[in-house]
Amino acid sequence: MSTGFSSSSCRFADYFVVCGLDTESGLEPDELSALCQYIQATKFRDGARGKLASANEGENFEQSPLRRTFKSKVLAHYPDNVEWNPFDQDAVGMLCMPKGLSFRTQTDIREPQFHSFIITREDGSRTYGFALTFFEEVTSKQICSAMQTLYHMHNAEQYDILHTPPTPRSPEDHRLTPQQLHAAPSISRLQRFNSYDISRDTLYVSKCICLITPMAFANACRKVLEQLHQAVTSPQPPPLPLESYVYNVLYEVPLPPAGRSLKFSGVYGPVLCQRPSTIELPLFDFPLQEVFELLGLENVLQLFTCALLEIQILLYSQHYQRLMTVAESITALMFPFQWQHVYVPILPASLLHFLDAPVPYLMGLHSNGQDDRTKLELPQEANLCFVDIDNHFIELPEDLPQFPNKLEFIQEISEVLLAFGMSPEANPQCSEVQSKIRGFRSGDMSSDKRNGNLAGSPLNSYLLRENQTIARLQALVKRTGVSLEKLDVKEDTSTNKDSKVQCDEDEMKMHQLNIRVREVFANRFTQMFSDYEVFVIQPSQDKESWFSNRDQMQNFDKASFLSDQPEPYLPFLSRFLETQMFASFIDSKILCHDDEDKEHTLRVFDSRVDKIRMLNVRTPTLRTSMYQKCTNIDEAEKAIEMRLCKIDHTALHPHLLDMKIGQGRYEPGFFPRLQSDVLSTGPTSNKWAKRSAPAQWRRRDRQKQHTEHLYLDNDQREKYIQEARNLGTTLRQPKLSNLSPSVIAQTNWKFVEGLLKECRNKTKRMLVEKMGREAVELGHGEVSITGVEENTLIASLCDLLERIWSHGLQVKQGKSALWSHLLHYQESKEKRDATPAGLGPPGIIHDTERRKSDAGCALPPLKVSLIQDMRHIQNISEIKTDVGKARAWVRLSMEKKLLSRHLKQLLSDHELTKKLYKRYAFLRCDDEKEQFLYHLLSFNAVDYFCFTNVFTTIMIPYHVVIIPSKKLGGSMFTANPWVCVSGELAETGVLQVPKNTLEITFECQNLGKLTTIQMGHDNSGLYAKWLVECVMVRNGITGHTYKFPCGRWLGKGVDDGSLERILVGELVTNTENEERMCRTPPMQQSPGMMRRFVTISPNSKPKLNTGQIQEGVGEAINGIVKHFHKPEKERGSLTLLLCGEYGLVWALEQVFQHGFKSPRLFKNVFIWDFLEKSQVYFESAEQSQMTQDENWQMRVRHFCHFMRAINSTPRNIGKDGKFQMLVCLGARDHLLHHWIALLAECPITAQMYEDTALLKDHSLVNSLIRVLQTLQEFNITLEASLVKGIGI
Repeated sequence: MSTGFSSSSCRFADYFVVCGLDTESGLEPDELSALCQYIQATKFRDGARGKLASANEGENFEQSPLRRTFKSKVLAHYPDNVEWNPFDQDAVGMLCMPKGLSFRTQTDIREPQFHSFIITREDGSRTYGFALTFFEEVTSKQICSAMQTLYHMHNAEQYDILHTPPTPRSPEDHRLTPQQLHAAPSISRLQRFNSYDISRDTLYVSKCICLITPMAFANACRKVLEQLHQAVTSPQPPPLPLESYVYNVLYEVPLPPAGRSLKFSGVYGPVLCQRPSTIELPLFDFPLQEVFELLGLENVLQLFTCALLEIQILLYSQHYQRLMTVAESITALMFPFQWQHVYVPILPASLLHFLDAPVPYLMGLHSNGQDDRTKLELPQEANLCFVDIDNHFIELPEDLPQFPNKLEFIQEISEVLLAFGMSPEANPQCSEVQSKIRGFRSGDMSSDKRNGNLAGSPLNSYLLRENQTIARLQALVKRTGVSLEKLDVKEDTSTNKDSKVQCDEDEMKMHQLNIRVREVFANRFTQMFSDYEVFVIQPSQDKESWFSNRDQMQNFDKASFLSDQPEPYLPFLSRFLETQMFASFIDSKILCHDDEDKEHTLRVFDSRVDKIRMLNVRTPTLRTSMYQKCTNIDEAEKAIEMRLCKIDHTALHPHLLDMKIGQGRYEPGFFPRLQSDVLSTGPTSNKWAKRSAPAQWRRRDRQKQHTEHLYLDNDQREKYIQEARNLGTTLRQPKLSNLSPSVIAQTNWKFVEGLLKECRNKTKRMLVEKMGREAVELGHGEVSITGVEENTLIASLCDLLERIWSHGLQVKQGKSALWSHLLHYQESKEKRDATPAGLGPPGIIHDTERRKSDAGCALPPLKVSLIQDMRHIQNISEIKTDVGKARAWVRLSMEKKLLSRHLKQLLSDHELTKKLYKRYAFLRCDDEKEQFLYHLLSFNAVDYFCFTNVFTTIMIPYHVVIIPSKKLGGSMFTANPWVCVSGELAETGVLQVPKNTLEITFECQNLGKLTTIQMGHDNSGLYAKWLVECVMVRNGITGHTYKFPCGRWLGKGVDDGSLERILVGELVTNTENEERMCRTPPMQQSPGMMRRFVTISPNSKPKLNTGQIQEGVGEAINGIVKHFHKPEKERGSLTLLLCGEYGLVWALEQVFQHGFKSPRLFKNVFIWDFLEKSQVYFESAEQSQMTQDENWQMRVRHFCHFMRAINSTPRNIGKDGKFQMLVCLGARDHLLHHWIALLAECPITAQMYEDTALLKDHSLVNSLIRVLQTLQEFNITLEASLVKGIGI
């Protein structure tokens, strides 16, 4: 195993670094931070003089020299370089002292500060840094006098500012007088606290010592550094020269092997570290307790949800270590998923332009403690989660879905926290005290180690009872039947039984709490994805072609997976399945062939999933939303305790090095330059180097195995491994080095390319889903997209648009960059055309004109107007925020198939774009912008209802036009018509239509997709007969037009004597606009056989043979069965399937009309007449008590009851209308097949049908009954309009 392998990074630490003030180059101001301060200062001068009032600390004056930042340098690092981790001077310098150097005098607090940081390399691998910053006295005379000079200059400037009287601008300014009086003393205060006098003050400057390590053993590194610092500051020199300890930790301390613990010696005491085995959760050594105390459980969970959905996250705190702790904790809790995007837990001041990145990121921003949140100008907030750690609050993006089983999950974590005496609410005092204890235990603090910590006190203590969350929890717990009183509070581990644990009690407690909470989180994913393997789509082609087509490939059957999930999980899961982290997780699953190959996380996760499936007797495919608690906490905790009780390895002790006499002496109080000659190389032979091959070598072996599977040559292999790492990520980590404009430009160019690629993939994915679905509607293939999923895709498109619009913004306005741009456009457009013509609703088309026009064109299409669509959104009072308005506008434009066209129009105002965006912004890269609009154009190929279906409560104007037949003009028509429009969401009630124009416009709450219209008239006047061709209805906001064909008479004594009819409608596709892309036909059933038969014969009523009739019935029933097999959110209109063209009613009409004897030439006989006669026969038969079985009597009673109810309805529906009603009710109550059986046996049938009739053929009737029986398993709910006025 160890052949050809140098003692690469199986060392505990790779580098030891010292950063600080380089006395030779003197004081160099840190330009970038200086720039930030300059901007602050100019803001202050530009008319914020009143702010002097807040200057009690002198902080708002131009920064005093002691508060300015100066450049820090890497003064030394040992060794110079190691091959497996080249030293990155810029990055280390920037992250060791992200603020640069700071100065203090003896009056300031000079506590040492510990923080950790992370450096992510190009290939995504990480190195950790641990830094301790402390203050040392400045001995250089030049530096001291430079500081004095700066102060003289500064004080002179301040004097000028203070003694320029503010010019009174308004009566309000008189209120400033007391504050102006206040300003004078602040000058003396400023000089006293914030000044430096070379004769009387001692000047101190910050210095930093740092370890760069391959793994994050935070506690161990902290101890090493603290002990080294203590050695320099303590009055007694340490036992050995400092070089010996540094040499020891660099070259003689190995990384503990997996599953083992290691003990080595610091300057004053032993240091322990332990590493989890390959079957445990990965290493994590940051205190989760602190995260829960700082943010509170609820916030942590919300932040966790944001991270899982790859929302941009910005952490904000004045403590670097807090930024790092929160970032590392959140990413660790995601196990088995890994954050795939930009990850910079500590963002140095010089990289602030990165907040402009239009990609998901997790970044930490240092606050100076003075500015509040409102002063932060963030480029984009539409989809940002902002976490103010120090103030314990979190700002979430809109419509964040809930994490599945959130309540039970919170309950389970709370139990863990309570067992450690922690409150689930944010508890700032705790964390402050804790961090002070954990830091240098300053005398007064360390006397009470458990300060602010409730360990050991029983749960019903006063403090806990006072806390509302606990009260809420206890209520919840009572419901779930667990008693909180029985919860054993963890006893202090330092007592009796564990006396053999080798680390201190705080650290032990940290490990226990960490592993418990992490196990609870990991268990959620093992439960949620316990059967994920079933849905992984293994690629059919070889790996290489799989890689080249990776973007187009679906690697997971999302629709099937989601269809198994409980409804409440869907909003979260459907978005989570779209993330990069999920895609990468599945990719790694596809890429590994056997357990040997698997990445550590995947191996651990899979073994847990297998265990759950063995334990769960329930079939893994049937998902229940039963909450299953974590069961393996104890064993995980035991493994850690075992390692800490029995130390597996002990490293060499530090020893004297081969140094010349006199080397290694130094002044107390100063961290010296160490002897680089002894620290530059390690020992020549290394016992433990051979023993445990480090992770990287194992990784190389693993890659070798991969390539054996894949038969790729070396170059391809490199490319392939690189690809595997960067799947879909354009940029993992900003380069922390030279920040010339060209580098920044290149970074932005990468962003632009990334955005374009993302847009291409998103549009493609949405189209494939949608086309797939429409193909099904047309009778091809299988259904796949769900309503939830469609919403998810559209939400992620909105998010992409927001990111594109906020890339390279000049000035931030409002939370939504897209809406802000639209408002600017609206404003400039309204100025330009002060007389906005043609924006109102289109005028009424005059009768004469309409008669000539074709029926379909009765409603001219709405004028295309971007501004009008904006106004529609602005008029919706339910939408309160800019982000919400932007999203609604995108949804509306998608539904109207105008998104690309609108955005093109918006961006055609080049002056405006130039004014709002920097040169490098995506929206100013012409080629990319064109391609982007072209991708969006492809959405016009499909029908979306993403506006109508989401904004269900808004008011919408509708326009209704009734089109009478051209052949028999309704010009003499005297009665008063009415209509009632119904949609999937609501119906209007009866609306009177003026008989001269036959059209009305009305406003009502969103009806959803329109389904039926009831129309009729009051039969008044001389000529109350009316032949109606169709009714057209248009939605005034989305422009959707529906056509309700009729083609029948309404009037007494004509047709079937009906005064009202129920019409079923379909969406009309709008083909007027050739420049928009081709349209799909509206959603309909498959163009089945019936359509083909019926179009063949031109007569109005084709004669169908029995085979065709059977086929018709089959297709109608089939349509209904398919309808119920779709997920609920996707089903179309059931009314259309029952009463529409070639629906069930039509099919049964054909059955009853086949072989029907027509008595005389001109008299029409209706099926209803036959049914009424049969009813009379059955009623008389019942009275004469013919001996029939119970069943028959039951069926007869039902049939007669329904017939009577329909006949006695107050509505004026004709005979065909009544037949339609009977069929619908029969289908609803699953009685149709019984009635067909009854009627086939009835003597009336013998009289009224010819011998060849379908109803007289036993075998045909039996097959008809069998087909109708399939409807029994469905719960058919009829639209109100179909059964109005019938109380059954």
